[in-house]
Amino acid sequence: MESLYIDNHEFLKVKEDNANILFSTSKGELDFNINYTEGKDNIEKLKAWFCLKDVGYLSQIHSGNIFTYDGNLYEGDALITDKKNVAVGIFTADCVPVLIFDKAKQVIAAVHSGWKGTLNGISANTVLELINNYGSIPEDLIVYIGPHNRGCCYEIGKDVEELFLDNKLYRDLEIVNQGNLNLERCIVAQLEHVGVQQKNIKCIDICTYCSEDVQLYSYRKDKDSCGRMFSFVYLE
Repeated sequence: MESLYIDNHEFLKVKEDNANILFSTSKGELDFNINYTEGKDNIEKLKAWFCLKDVGYLSQIHSGNIFTYDGNLYEGDALITDKKNVAVGIFTADCVPVLIFDKAKQVIAAVHSGWKGTLNGISANTVLELINNYGSIPEDLIVYIGPHNRGCCYEIGKDVEELFLDNKLYRDLEIVNQGNLNLERCIVAQLEHVGVQQKNIKCIDICTYCSEDVQLYSYRKDKDSCGRMFSFVYLE
């Protein structure tokens, strides 16, 4: 992973074959909150910065809805495309960004996985969508789990803890420690459950809440003044 700087803004970048995987930071107050003009303008800037034909995203609602990019805006939390130079991405400020690349079938996906999405297996279901609609083989998938509110800081209530511990996929994992939930461990478990190889799941060890090395937005920390980061992937 490398840091890429554009106009005083920092992106964390990884390249896998012809797939570019990027996670924006809050450096230079780069904000992708599309509820405001600034956020929409910054989405447009991505096209020029990365020579993209378009940038696909969703109106995120903490659902299990998965869509294929067609240029329209849908309410959902996972977006897939096989189009070249079209980015698909998701907005976060503590939730987990999951970016998927099928190196064989040349298809990509961006997944927004908060606790509700994680509980309902949206990352695994996106993999199943790739298998069913694109002929993907799980062994060919490379997955990046980006910066989020990690197990060191992500406090949950007893009600949420019980929901996770009642899930048969998670109940035997050490996912809760002193009231903090490890979403990453849950997501890794569901990806492995649908056949993604452990060696192909790359976890970026950066917490949005407590990171001192990278500037990131955290809704838990900053509340309503918090901006949004954009995690995206595109095929050259």
